[in-house]
Amino acid sequence: MPRLVEPAMTVRNVAAFLNVDEKTIYRLVQKGDLPGFKVSGSWRFQRPDLEAWIAERKDHAAGGKKK
Repeated sequence: MPRLVEPAMTVRNVAAFLNVDEKTIYRLVQKGDLPGFKVSGSWRFQRPDLEAWIAERKDHAAGGKKK
């Protein structure tokens, strides 16, 4: 059974998802802090990558302790 891939998210989608300004998304992705990729010069993001990024940040904020 083929795995269904969700459509890539735009900067606007990610900003809404993380509840931050779009400028914050551009800053994070340009620094390499946020996982993204470019398609024809526009940034795109995959939800599973963002969810993994969030989980890593939460783990780091908790002092690296895993549940």
